[in-house]
Amino acid sequence: MRLVLLSGGSGKRLWPLSNDARSKQFLKVLENDDGQLVSMVQRVWGQLEQSGLSKGSYIATGTGQIEMMQSQVGSHVALIIEPERRDTFPAIALAAVYLYSVAGAGLEEVAAILPVDLYAENHFFDKVKEMEGVIARDEAHMALIGVKPAYPSSKYGYIIPQEGEDPYADVQRVSHFREKPTAEQAARLMEHNALWNCGVFAFKLGYLIRILEQRGLPVQYEELLLQYHSLPKISFDYEVVEQAERIAVLPYDGYWKDLGTWNTLTEEMRNPQIGRGTISEDCRNTHLINETEIPVSVIGLSNVVVAASPDGILVSDKSESQRIKDYMDYDQKPMYEERKWGWLRVLDDQTYEDGRCASTKRVCIHAGSNLSYRMHVGREEVWTVVKGEGEFVHNGNFMKVRAGNVLHIPVKTLHSIRAVQELEIIVVQSGFRREPNRIVELYTSWDDVHRNCPNLSWTMEG
Repeated sequence: MRLVLLSGGSGKRLWPLSNDARSKQFLKVLENDDGQLVSMVQRVWGQLEQSGLSKGSYIATGTGQIEMMQSQVGSHVALIIEPERRDTFPAIALAAVYLYSVAGAGLEEVAAILPVDLYAENHFFDKVKEMEGVIARDEAHMALIGVKPAYPSSKYGYIIPQEGEDPYADVQRVSHFREKPTAEQAARLMEHNALWNCGVFAFKLGYLIRILEQRGLPVQYEELLLQYHSLPKISFDYEVVEQAERIAVLPYDGYWKDLGTWNTLTEEMRNPQIGRGTISEDCRNTHLINETEIPVSVIGLSNVVVAASPDGILVSDKSESQRIKDYMDYDQKPMYEERKWGWLRVLDDQTYEDGRCASTKRVCIHAGSNLSYRMHVGREEVWTVVKGEGEFVHNGNFMKVRAGNVLHIPVKTLHSIRAVQELEIIVVQSGFRREPNRIVELYTSWDDVHRNCPNLSWTMEG
């Protein structure tokens, strides 16, 4: 069985920690068994490894998430790159075509699709394995996992089994679906053994490939990439799952949750506080998540989440936190980003009356990692090394740098740096706003920089 984790999201529901560059699945607010903070994607990938499913697994993600994904789960994890954000039908169609035409999967192989921000107990993945047998035996065109509801919720979609199905059976036939009913309607659905739809499904690869061929869509990865922008923005549930003639559901009786809002996410946080600040003792069910260096104090407030990051500050009643999307109208680029080499935080960004602009960033490069060998077409930079030691290359010339060094990088000059010890640099970038900050990259690996810069090669070997 091939397994694909879908990783998308616009980063709005968990603002200000999430943004366009860092969606909710990358937020390190959960704890693993060792007490370390991990993200949702790190948690679910770890569960795949424990269950033996990671070997045949892929992550479907967008171009803007590649570096952060590699930073969190490692560069060895296979990625299927979505050229632009659309919806789950285009994303899964692209993933299926990739498995078929690039990864060499056969049409009779089973493909399973899971959301990357899945939050469930480890034995949930035993149920995922069972889907392969259901599909392989031709019991259904599509197999789903349905969670037995803990309460009548209006937040989830429901899978309704056919009349007469044994509610204790391992596999049930599906009658129809109901999308996010009211709590009263959900209670009535539960009387008919309805299950929460957790967005996990499986099918034979050939089933979806034939659907794409019937619609005149290419089933070669590179060809579908060229047409990707024209695919309909529609969910896979509506476009494929609900149109299938034979659908089976495997009931799962265990813990499962969609961590889509601050309210549900904080319920799974072991510690009510992350980052600098204090929560007074009379606060009840209050969480503070602070990514800034400025201390935050929460006094006398219960059932509240306070989240602070370089992108902004949120103070919300937990039960109302889902309304954040109604107020997310800030025209602001992400102020914090994780990259495969480290992270960067925008400290200040200004444009002046004469059109000149200046941006100040704090940049961290992990030991052994490096920036690409690049040049800025419309910006000059001044770097102040404030922590660590590294190796700096400027137009092919090599020098060692350490805390206290100041480096001037004029416009259109090639440069790179590698951290021998973890480096922190204050970068002041300036230019004119009317001139776009285009970056030309020559090499990404330090080996390539070393090989193609003669002065660097001679200095390091001599």
